[in-house]
Order: sequence, then structure tokens, then C-alpha cells
Amino acid sequence: MILTGAAVALLLPSVAHADLGAYVRARAAAADGAVDLAAAGYAAALAAAPADEVVAIRAYRNALAAGDLALARRAAAVLERAGVAPADTAILAFADAVRTRNKAAADDALGRIGAGPLDFLAPVLRAWTAFDRGGDPFAILDNAGESGLSRRYISEHRALLLFASMRREEALAAYRTATGADPGSIDLRWNAATLVAGIGNRRLAREMLAGDDATLAALRDGLRPMRPGTAFGTSRLLTRLAADLGGQETQVLTILLTRAALSLDPGDDRARLLLAAALGQEKAYDRAQLVLGAIRPDSPFAVAALGERIELRRRQGDAAGALAQAEALAVRRDAGERDLRRYADLLADQDRNVDAAIYYGAALTRAGAAASWVHHLQLGGALERAGRWDAALPHLRKAVELAPDEPVALNYLGYAQADRGENLTEAVALLERANRLRPDDPAITDSLGWAYFRSGDVARALPLLEAAAQGQPASVTINEHLGDAYWRAGRRFEARYAWRAAALYAEGEQQARLAGKLANGSGEKVAAN
Repeated sequence: MILTGAAVALLLPSVAHADLGAYVRARAAAADGAVDLAAAGYAAALAAAPADEVVAIRAYRNALAAGDLALARRAAAVLERAGVAPADTAILAFADAVRTRNKAAADDALGRIGAGPLDFLAPVLRAWTAFDRGGDPFAILDNAGESGLSRRYISEHRALLLFASMRREEALAAYRTATGADPGSIDLRWNAATLVAGIGNRRLAREMLAGDDATLAALRDGLRPMRPGTAFGTSRLLTRLAADLGGQETQVLTILLTRAALSLDPGDDRARLLLAAALGQEKAYDRAQLVLGAIRPDSPFAVAALGERIELRRRQGDAAGALAQAEALAVRRDAGERDLRRYADLLADQDRNVDAAIYYGAALTRAGAAASWVHHLQLGGALERAGRWDAALPHLRKAVELAPDEPVALNYLGYAQADRGENLTEAVALLERANRLRPDDPAITDSLGWAYFRSGDVARALPLLEAAAQGQPASVTINEHLGDAYWRAGRRFEARYAWRAAALYAEGEQQARLAGKLANGSGEKVAAN
């Protein structure tokens, strides 16, 4: 259908005709990740139509991404007057009120936070507000209904507030409880250490960051004391939530949280890292690099910032640039386990599996007793793809031993054995378990079907391979497996149809193999249709 000019106009916001161009250009810029250009365009459109909600919401989101908080506040005000403001505008309003010491505005924003979907943040924010005003923050935390979302934040900030209140023994007990519930996170340790240093106990602060890990050593060396108060508590709560949201397709909220946190604590490089990652996921690569550029070389988060720069290059498709930067980190004498794995991942992406195995092995060694099933699976996978099956098998078995309910580990070991025709009984058992754990995964369904096929049970293999092909119709491997099963069942026409589907996207050796099958069949003797 072709839209007329009048119809198109109905789909556009009510900006003046002269500013429609700015709005359209802003839309295009936003789609390309050029958030600075987009924010400028939406600012012009909002000036022309100061009550337009469509322009305002786009201006609000792009302004946050671009770091134009003045525009974000102006757009948020439009949305609030219209009664259509997203819940996170109250977070920005609260941060602004805390920064400007506006008690009435802070209370108003707190009321909005407590009445919305982010209500689980309200008890901690109210407690820090009470602390600053000379009230009892612990009564607020004690009376809060601890939902699953709020429980950890209340526990962590109870410890921080106890330190801030100079109740050392109680604080240490609460701190140990909170860190014990999430031993892998650095956030509480870092937050507590900066606060404890800020109240004058630098020795205890350094003890909180004890450990041989390179990240912890950098945090100890770059310890930045912070005075307790609502600004501190709010910024660290928002950054903690942003960290928890990582990888959950919540970039828009993460950008708001980290921007608000940085408005209260401009020196928080942890928030900068999270902001840059979220911007990268939104394809705002240039702005993300600018955010990372604000992290000084002597920051305890400087190495992590280099890692994020590598990830941004990878997302942009600059594989060579990403690999070169990752190598520079991985070959350092003090390279961390994460640096080694990152470089290995990029090598594996380029099918340099011999080299990848070397660095996955180094990462496994560096992890030591903390090595997980993932370390063994990555090393075993690289060795298997490099043609070193005897060396790969022990690591793949160890991955399953450490994670017997992890479908990815079960699938890799099961399929690798089935494809080689080895230990077929074990392979089938592993893949049946993986399929029970994740029945809707086409890759696992294909693996189980292929294991049945390799075991000679074509009747059980075919329905699974057909289901896998329906789930991933463009998969070269799945369609080739399906064609092989059809051929063995004597269904030659269907076999060639499946092989043709596989050949559409096949490359290299697989392409040549499929060409041979299409010309001559699979080479097996079968009953004719």
C-alpha cells in the first residue's frame, strides 16, 4: 500500500511543518545509533511542539543516551503533565532532588517510585533519606515488605547504613551475611570499602578488597573514599540494579539508572562501564566510546574499560581491531582470567581453534580452584574443533561432571561422541537428558535425532530431525542430517530436497559433501521409494 502525503502527515507528531525535517532526521539518526544527532533533532522538534507526547518520549530516551540531561528533564516534564510519563522519570527526579537538596521534590519523587513498578527501590531510598535527615533508617528497612526483588538490596544497604552509623560490629555481621549471599559480586565489597574509607578506616576498607584477583588489586590501589549520605546510597543502589540487569535486554532502563547515578557521583567509573555496555547494545557505539574515554588510565576500572572497547569493536563488525586489542590484554604478564577467555573467544570466532585452546587452557589454569564447567567446556570445545579429540574428551566429561543439569554441556559431549560413532549408548543418554531439560531447542533436538540415526534407529530419529528442521529451517547441519535420515529410510526425493535446503547456505567442505550427495546420494544402500 502506498500512503498519500496526507496519510503520512497523520502518522507524524504535531510539530510545525518546518520542523518535520528535524523530527524525521532525528528518527533516522536514532535508528543508526547516532544518539547525539537524534537528541539535537528531537530537541528542535520539541521546541516546535512543546506539548507533543510522541516527540517528548523520543526526546527523553535519546537525551538520556546522549547525556543531555537538560533535554531529558524538559521532555520528562511534558510527559508528566500529560500523565503518560514512564516510571523511571521518578528516578531521575529523585536524583535531581537529592543533588539539589530539595526535600519536597525528593519526597514527591519517592512517592511516585513507591507507587510504581520500581517500588522495590523505595525502602532503601527512604532509609538513606531518613539517615541524612537524622531519622531512623533501620525502622524503615525493618518495616519494608521484603519481596524477592528488594531483599538483597535491603540486606546490602542495611550493612552500609550500619557502617555509616558507626555501628561497626553490627555492620560487619550484616556485611558478612550480605556478601555470603552473593560471593561472586564485587559491588557490595567495593561500595562498603569506599564508604568505610570515607569514614576514616582505610585499613578495614582494604581488607574488604583482599584477594589475588587483578580486579580486586586494582580496586585496592584505586580506593576512592566516599562520605555516607543519600547521594552515595542512591548512586550505588542504582548502579547495583543496573549491574543486575546486565544482559537482560533492559538497556533503556540501564541507561537511565547509570545516568542518574553519575549525576550524583560523577566519579563512578563502575556506572560508566555499565552505561557504555548498554549504549553498545543500543548500537550507540560512538557515544559508548566517549563514555569509556572518561575513564582515566589510573582508574581501577581502566582494564575493564579496555575490555568493553573490545566488545564495542566486535559488535561493530571490526573483528581484526577487536582481536588486536584483545591480544594486547591477553599477553600481559598480569592478564586476568577474563582477558584470556575474551581473546580465546575471539580466536574461536575466527576458527583459530588451536590458538583458542592455548588461551582457554591458560584461563583454566588462572581460574584454579574456581574453574567452572564453562572453562572446561570452552577448552574441550576448542580442542575438539582443532582435531584433538583425545585431549578434548576429558574436559568435556569434566564439564558434565561439574554441571550435570546443564543442557549445553550435555549436548556438546553427547553430540561429539554420536557424530564420531563412539560410546553411542552414553551419547544417547546424555542427549535424552539434555532434551528433557530443554525440549524446545532445535539444536538439541537435532543432536538427539542424529544420535538415534547413528545408533541405527531411523524410526526414532526422523520425527526429531523433522522437528529440528522446522525450528531452524536455515540450518545447514540440521537439513543435512534430515536428508541423510530420509535417504536411509528410502525416501530419496525428500532426502534430496533436504540436502538442497542445506546446500543454500553451506560453505567449504560441507558444500562439497552436499554436492556429492545431491549427485550420487549418500552412498548407502537403501530400499527405493
